[in-house]
Amino acid sequence: MITLAHVNKIYQIDGEEFYALRDINLEIKQGEFTAILGPSGCGKSTLMHIIGLLDTPTSGTLLINNKDITKLDDNELSRLRNEFAGFIFQQFNLINKLTVLENIMLPTIYSAKKYSYEPKTRALELMDRFGILIKQKSYPNKLSGGQQQRVAIARALLNEPKIILADEPTGNLDSKTGKNILDLIRELNQKEGMTVVLVTHDREIAESCQRHISMLDGKIV
Repeated sequence: MITLAHVNKIYQIDGEEFYALRDINLEIKQGEFTAILGPSGCGKSTLMHIIGLLDTPTSGTLLINNKDITKLDDNELSRLRNEFAGFIFQQFNLINKLTVLENIMLPTIYSAKKYSYEPKTRALELMDRFGILIKQKSYPNKLSGGQQQRVAIARALLNEPKIILADEPTGNLDSKTGKNILDLIRELNQKEGMTVVLVTHDREIAESCQRHISMLDGKIV
């Protein structure tokens, strides 16, 4: 499904090269639940951004379903990203001026795909599934952290992505709520076969996943 071969990501900082990623070789198969584990600054979020097409490698090859994404133009890349990946972030990344329903439906605004379903109906079904249907007209700043993350998960699923990318999805939650959110994500993988890549600094969370990859100083160790 996803193949990275000799991927490097280099940033220029004060005239010097900084390697966020060094010679990354990795394959993620369809249906896997993979955790990327490591301390802050190790490159795990950068790796997730490249897998999710939010960023591009400085060098190396990234294949998505055997398609070399380095050969795509910006419009093709944006279209593939919108249809391929659903994102869940530590900070939720909800827009406070929009209602819960409007936040969940945001991906449809930027998508050129023809839907085989009615997006609003799917949004309502996802809210019902995650226990937030009663909050559809509420605004994010009126929700608990767990409710906000459920909104973010519903938004990530709206476009029926091929992969869910979760960057420290429990980082801003208490332990009980965090466990509930992890259980939801795990259910997507186990019952629906959704491919999941989860970034975490918590070894216990990583070891509870089907597979975990450790990173340090931009390298897979």
